[in-house]
Amino acid sequence: MRFNLVKKEKDTAARGGVITTPHGEIDTPVFMPVATHAAMKPLTPLQIKEAGAQIILSNTYHLHLQPGENLVAKAGGLHRFMAWEKPILTDSGGFQVFSLPNKKITEDGVFFRHEITGEEIFLDPAAATRIQQELGADIIMAFDECIPFPCERSYAEKSTRKTIRWLKGCMNSFAENGQALFGIVQGSVYEDLRRMCATEMSKLDLPGYAIGGVSVGEGLDLLKKVVGWTAPHLPENKPRYLMGVGLPEDILEGVERGIDMFDCVIPTRYARSATLFTRRGKIRITGKNYRRDFFPVDPSCSCYTCSNFTRAYIHHLFAANEVLSAVLAAIHNVSFYMKMMSEIRESILNDCFAGYKANFLEQYLGANKRGAK
Repeated sequence: MRFNLVKKEKDTAARGGVITTPHGEIDTPVFMPVATHAAMKPLTPLQIKEAGAQIILSNTYHLHLQPGENLVAKAGGLHRFMAWEKPILTDSGGFQVFSLPNKKITEDGVFFRHEITGEEIFLDPAAATRIQQELGADIIMAFDECIPFPCERSYAEKSTRKTIRWLKGCMNSFAENGQALFGIVQGSVYEDLRRMCATEMSKLDLPGYAIGGVSVGEGLDLLKKVVGWTAPHLPENKPRYLMGVGLPEDILEGVERGIDMFDCVIPTRYARSATLFTRRGKIRITGKNYRRDFFPVDPSCSCYTCSNFTRAYIHHLFAANEVLSAVLAAIHNVSFYMKMMSEIRESILNDCFAGYKANFLEQYLGANKRGAK
């Protein structure tokens, strides 16, 4: 994997670049839609591609449980298994494992129970790395401990040092095969721990670095502080990935602070619950005011949904509990995110990101306060 930093915006830390992987190039900043089980609810790989996605994310924990990395490897890896020809990133399973009840965290790894069979499973840096290498993603993530919020400083320090140690274990287990291993910076909401972790991981000269342990309840203000504390201590010539973020306003704040990569389930999860993104804010398409609304979801959008269907039709689909409701809503939401990221990149290349951000938020958040139309 290679990263070429193309442009640094003059008034902020925003950056534009290109990541080159074995399955293609990725223009950054980039948003990665989430295909948890090697499938994105409720879209086909072709629909995801046509919406403009450059790279998707799949979940190591869930794929390990079902169908298992051995089967995926026998199928030729995730790309062939799910018929997705573009780049894929897999997480390490850390966030999912540490979200489980009754897990047992040790200095070497984590014991937890299989969700279906109840079988005890042990996951450590070596196993997480091996699983991801068998899955065959272009970018794989180190196994880390995702620190909950709130968290006492003493525990956060102990956990952060464990994450650094586990990263070195992942590196020792990593077999060179064209994949790229990213480290994950932890440290909770403590500035010195974030700085220490970023500095120590930077010494290891990895292909890229992520900021983890955010979007766990800390709120946007603390998230901005964490990114601001961390990003400046990561190598400028390596991609920076903010994990699990999120909402359009969160992404803009991350870009302003030098983040290159984002992921979240929000576009498709919101779509399935009838919440659609527009330039004038989010709308709940099941609202009675949309029953006779014959405008597109977003008149400024050219996606398949907005080019062919009205708000009234999509309102009807949700009211009738038709599967197509979630499909059309997801196509639109993913397309909205892809278009937003393209505009963000263009504004960086033209040295006008600050203005773009201000105009976008004025329309998007201002309309939500007034009630989007």
